[in-house]
Amino acid sequence: MPVHNSEVAAIFRQVADLLAIEGANPFRVRAYRNAARTVEELSSDLAVMVASGEDLSRLPDIGHDLAGKIAEIVETGRLKLLDDLRGEVPEAVAQITGVPGVGPKRARALMEALGVASMDDLRKAAEDGRIADVPGFGEKLQARILREIEEGRITERRFRIDRAEEFAESILDFIRGIEGVKEALVAGSYRRRKETVGDLDILVTAKKGAKVTKAALDYDEIARVASQGPTRATVLLRSGLQVDIRVVREESYGAALMYFTGSKAHNIVLRRRAQAKGLKLNEYGLFRGKKRVAGKTEEEVYKALGLPWIVPELREDRGELAAAERGKLPDLVSLEDMKGDLHVHTTASDGTATIEEMAEAAKALGYEYLAIADHSPSQRIANGLSVERLAEHLDAIDAVNDRLKGIRLLKASEVDVLEDGSLDYPDKVLARLDLVVAAVHSQFTLPEEKQTARILKALDNPHVGILAHPTGRLIGERGAYSVNLEKVFEAATERGVALEINAHPMRLDLDDLEARIARDMGAQIAISTDAHSTGGLDYMSYGVAQARRGWLTREDVLNTRGLDAMLGLLRKR
Repeated sequence: MPVHNSEVAAIFRQVADLLAIEGANPFRVRAYRNAARTVEELSSDLAVMVASGEDLSRLPDIGHDLAGKIAEIVETGRLKLLDDLRGEVPEAVAQITGVPGVGPKRARALMEALGVASMDDLRKAAEDGRIADVPGFGEKLQARILREIEEGRITERRFRIDRAEEFAESILDFIRGIEGVKEALVAGSYRRRKETVGDLDILVTAKKGAKVTKAALDYDEIARVASQGPTRATVLLRSGLQVDIRVVREESYGAALMYFTGSKAHNIVLRRRAQAKGLKLNEYGLFRGKKRVAGKTEEEVYKALGLPWIVPELREDRGELAAAERGKLPDLVSLEDMKGDLHVHTTASDGTATIEEMAEAAKALGYEYLAIADHSPSQRIANGLSVERLAEHLDAIDAVNDRLKGIRLLKASEVDVLEDGSLDYPDKVLARLDLVVAAVHSQFTLPEEKQTARILKALDNPHVGILAHPTGRLIGERGAYSVNLEKVFEAATERGVALEINAHPMRLDLDDLEARIARDMGAQIAISTDAHSTGGLDYMSYGVAQARRGWLTREDVLNTRGLDAMLGLLRKR
């Protein structure tokens, strides 16, 4: 059975987490995290590379040892090292690293201080108030852990949108190839482009439903068939992702697509609207009595309800139905609107591609400009650039600009915001840059007041053009740090600093609600990939989807503008 790149990356990240919990050498932990990033941003299929005998050790951040481990995963679907680590670290301890505010270090502290070895141990410790007494926790974090346990979010397995996409597109291709299938589409939160996905709902139209569901079970990544009927099958993939396959009639396809796309809140409001018109709406169609009046397409169902079609990303019951009724739905930003990427890395710091390679890849995407924003010196683990190395780096960017036509490279830097709010380079160095992307990469546990003051001071620096990943979260790994975002948004708006939607699927920071609030307060948004490889430039689609979920239009996004207009806005600083 083929192993996807995302599965290899996920295994390496689990190894990194468990090594960190055990207190392993930070550089060893970092090596597995870097390898995971390399693998998930790789445009080539690792399984194909292994089968053809390619030397994987030539890949960035992949030496001979990790190359051997990749081969082991591809050939067996497992990694002995991960199995051994799972035997050493209690599952409950590993699971709570996904709780906002709890990372590997705090998980290890719980294991050592309280002897937590199971989810029951963790629950009892939280209920008894013992977690709050462990240094670094406190009552607020204890309450959050207990809430996460009670609501099932610690044990619920969710997949990042990029991982879900890899599995979804693969099984979708298989189903579309089954004889008799006319249409097949993934609905649910996946279609609404949420950050994480719990399962996949695939809707299919075909005349012989039983034949299709039976044929779908031949997909080679299915680990277990949970249920099977003439028009529906539920399976569990080897990755652990559940997939529900439903075959529906053509005359009901639109209604079923609406129903299973959701959200639940959006559907409830639609059903109430139908009832107010003397109609009944369900997954089979829109009915007046027993007569189906609409259902073949989503558009005809919305039209019968007196509404225009509403894009899936907006279907969260956040005012979209009222806006549709008034004819005020936003003309959302699209991937085609993007004119450039304002935050990428190269081999000068911790990227895996050269300046020229990143430039050529961006040019191939049709971009007018690309901001080369390698790390500043405080990021030693990311090979941050000293003042002297930065000067050489800027000269190298100029040299590529002189050689390469059709795209403009901006001399930028992702500059660390230090604990006191000052920046990692002196002003005379910052003045040499076309763009300063300020970022918090340390001291995540500062109290809200101090963290907010730190960021506000950084925004006061007249050289800062963009605030990168404003909450610092890593989906499934690290929660957001405590910060008063309203004050940050207000200050960014007043100072003309753009707020980033970091399109990397591990970040997607700002989230959709935060982006909408920032926009409503008048802030400008930049959608950037934080790419560390040429393949990472493709993450832009996830950032655009996040912006669409936040109701952002082309006018709200800085880098939908051409080079001169975009630079004009930046230089107003």
